[in-house]
Amino acid sequence: MSKLGPRIIIMGAGSGGLTCAIALKQKYGYTNFTIYEKFADVGGTWRSNIYPGCSSDVTMPVYCLSTELRNWNASHLPQKELLAYWIELAQKHDIYPHIIFNRLVVSAEWNHDTHLYDIILEDTVTRARSESTAHVVISAVGILETPRYVSLPGLENFKGDTFHSARWDYSKELSGKRVGVIGNGASTAQFVPKLSEDPSTHIIQFCRTQNWMIPNVLYKRYSKFRRTLFHWFPFLMRVSRWSHFALFESMYIIIFSNQATRWLATKLSQLYMTAVAPSKYHNVIIPNYTLGCKRIIFDSGYLKALNLSNIQLNYNGIEMVTSDGITTRTGENIPLDVMIFATGYTADTYPISIKGSTNKTIQKYFEDQGGPKAYLGTVIPGFPNLFLICGPNITTGHTSVVWSNEVQVNYIMQLIQPIIEADAISIEVSEEAADAYDAKIQKRLSNSVYMDCNSWYRVGGTGKISNAFPGSSSLFYMWLRKPDWRHFSGIGAESWIKKKRQTSERLNSLGFLAFAVALGIGIYGYALRGAESAPPLKGWVEATVSYLF
Repeated sequence: MSKLGPRIIIMGAGSGGLTCAIALKQKYGYTNFTIYEKFADVGGTWRSNIYPGCSSDVTMPVYCLSTELRNWNASHLPQKELLAYWIELAQKHDIYPHIIFNRLVVSAEWNHDTHLYDIILEDTVTRARSESTAHVVISAVGILETPRYVSLPGLENFKGDTFHSARWDYSKELSGKRVGVIGNGASTAQFVPKLSEDPSTHIIQFCRTQNWMIPNVLYKRYSKFRRTLFHWFPFLMRVSRWSHFALFESMYIIIFSNQATRWLATKLSQLYMTAVAPSKYHNVIIPNYTLGCKRIIFDSGYLKALNLSNIQLNYNGIEMVTSDGITTRTGENIPLDVMIFATGYTADTYPISIKGSTNKTIQKYFEDQGGPKAYLGTVIPGFPNLFLICGPNITTGHTSVVWSNEVQVNYIMQLIQPIIEADAISIEVSEEAADAYDAKIQKRLSNSVYMDCNSWYRVGGTGKISNAFPGSSSLFYMWLRKPDWRHFSGIGAESWIKKKRQTSERLNSLGFLAFAVALGIGIYGYALRGAESAPPLKGWVEATVSYLF
């Protein structure tokens, strides 16, 4: 092992990877890490998604690191400003020297003899390959990383331009064109209104399923007075973060955990959608599934834009693609010049070939388990020293992924501490713990709204729910607050884990003791109310503790 300590590699320089790198430096002062990024700069989602109107749909007070709050000028920021935030953080914390850009991790395989991962890398520009090793591998490739293209009969015959909304091609001129948008998810709710601002662009949006929409009432430009106040009293930024977090947690209670309030929210959403959208679409835009089953879309102008003459919705289904357009299942031929695929991402597979101690890849493990599966969305049995950021069943569906990434990174920092401090060679979760955890969350999810529809939260759209967490963000934090070391083992880690278990047991005992003493004092006080005399307080406490322990 190097004098610098075990080598850590992080795959991906998006928000998750940068959060992890910053935590390594802040928590441990650790610098022996490398980030491999397949693109030419940091930013992840906010580097790659550049479609018109792209912005956060979660408010900025919670869509940032807790250690890097800002006096924001608006509740939601556009893509360029979000990207600038992450670039600023990478510069501030001197992360750039640790990043190798245009480098794709092709594969990683655990070596039983060296207790290292043997890694194959590829230069995405020259395609030249190289090799490396690492003691610890942290995957920060995210869930929504690989754009999903639907297979349409005859697509190869289309003579016009095509591209995916996640890889927007600004070289394609859309003015004066007939543009077919395939899909109607969250991204289309942002870019379709922007495209419609050019009256010469005629948009035909081919929709498969409906989406519940609610007004984006949280969107606002912050006043100069508010910003001045936050400048002179910085603690207000923390108060704002807490208040926004509480607001999103209330959204979980209203929509995901209470049938009565969900029914009311559903009615309000329906009233809003029919009030804003043109009447000719009322019978096709209202979903027939439970509110919350799919991602709820915050409407920032989409429904209003449907009133424009250059936007047309088509729910008739696509039969085939022709050389000059699309034929629907009703037999209608619709001429097109450009097709934009807004068909989301592949969210139920793992894109990198990583083999663990059982010579099985992550993807093969997922397939054997009926879909993606990881203990607390972070570690997988049979894969020592491998940690996932934004792994299976991490998405909360109602709050900030940046917040959940930060919680998860804090958990990972605790797991890798014995490796960094040379108290262990490897750390690995037990198969029994992973099975028990998955059984617990799948039981909770089986009674959730996510079971009511086809969505990207589920394997293949209808299978196992692998991309949703079955609870509130507060519960997520509690579960990942600190490791339960009873569920872990590792090479050379026996004494560390034993010490951690003993410390945990002592803390639990002290907590129980404090409760017992408080209980005893309470009972003593109650006894005083009904008796002229009572035993001495010291004796009462000793008797209580003796009885309970």
